[in-house]
Amino acid sequence: MSQFIDLRPLRSSPAFARMWIGSALAGIGGQLTTVTVMMHVYDLTHSSLAVSMIAIAGLVPMILAGLYGGMLADAFDRRRVALIAATVAFAATALLATLTWTHNESIWWLYALSMIIAAANSVGMATRTAIVPRLIPRELLAPASALNGISFGLTVMVGPAVAGLLVWLTGYGWTYTIDVVLMLAMFLGLWTLPSLLPEGTIVRPGLASLVDGWRFLRRAPNIRMQYLLDLTAMTFGQPLALFPALGTVLLGGGTVTTGVLTAAVAVGTFVSSLFSGRVVRYQWHGRGIARAVQAYGASIVLFGLVLLTGVFLPSASEQSPNLVLIALACIALALSGACDNVSSIYRNTMMQAAVPDSMRGRLQGVFIVVVAGGPRLGALYVGALATMTALWFPPLLGGLLVIGLVAVLMRLNPRFRAYDAENPEP
Repeated sequence: MSQFIDLRPLRSSPAFARMWIGSALAGIGGQLTTVTVMMHVYDLTHSSLAVSMIAIAGLVPMILAGLYGGMLADAFDRRRVALIAATVAFAATALLATLTWTHNESIWWLYALSMIIAAANSVGMATRTAIVPRLIPRELLAPASALNGISFGLTVMVGPAVAGLLVWLTGYGWTYTIDVVLMLAMFLGLWTLPSLLPEGTIVRPGLASLVDGWRFLRRAPNIRMQYLLDLTAMTFGQPLALFPALGTVLLGGGTVTTGVLTAAVAVGTFVSSLFSGRVVRYQWHGRGIARAVQAYGASIVLFGLVLLTGVFLPSASEQSPNLVLIALACIALALSGACDNVSSIYRNTMMQAAVPDSMRGRLQGVFIVVVAGGPRLGALYVGALATMTALWFPPLLGGLLVIGLVAVLMRLNPRFRAYDAENPEP
């Protein structure tokens, strides 16, 4: 049997193939704008705090839009909801480009439009994920999730690098405009979909719909468990906030090292999806998630050990980086990206196969809250602990905590251990 990625979802469903290609191209464009806005804000303010506030400002709208977008996806034609969300993101990006070309941009416009784009993308993500099980058979959901790993890996690898190059060569206006052009591919993927009304009992958006979703989640221990495992990994094993300091203090290389370390995670995601042939055929998804998260914790421990080694070596600087340590750190981070992607394949498949169609949008909305909140809790953990101790200590301790906590949680949840993709139960 082939080790390479299973392409059957693209061959079996032209509608899925068009949506996947459109989402990938639009995702690259979205990364262009995300990174370009950060550089633009810094250019206007020369303040790193102002740049960091972009993420903070977008968090609450992203969470609220994810939850409400999930309710919309469970109440109306999902094709129409996804198209409206894409239209809002397209219009906000086009306005961003227009303001920049006419030299009327300001930091407040950049903040406001970034918040609108983040909210629209949350609605679109929850809706498109709920659409996938309607386009392909259940046995192809895991390969479809692996294909999403390919597109995500490409997005994170290509987007930031191209953004920096385009801003340097052409300026902010052209970079935003290229995103506007790339977003047109999203419309092609969505416009050609059939009407996709939710199946089963429809609850209109509002408090009753949200309560209905939470009640279902209370009766869905397997879904709750995968949320908890993801939160554990992202809270204690997410070292992203350390990367700028590592490039300055420990590994050397400055911002270049920061970019290389970030890209290493995406490389792991991409490569693991490329060789996901066996992964998608493993049917015990509960065990698969737990083992992948523990392997993720082990890779973060390895990353911490690499940093600890750097303490005993001659000091590095922006002009004289320690290339050997940077390479070893990238290997550890690539392994973490690969493990997280394997976990994501099983988690996404479980969400799409075990959750009834009438609930998929709302559960995806809750998952967006988990995905958005976990890394920010992780940034707080590593930032606070690194300030009190040393840069190598948070990933070393955090990785060990991930391994141990997952072992305890799995022991307490035999039903999750026994989860069988052939007979999915929430």
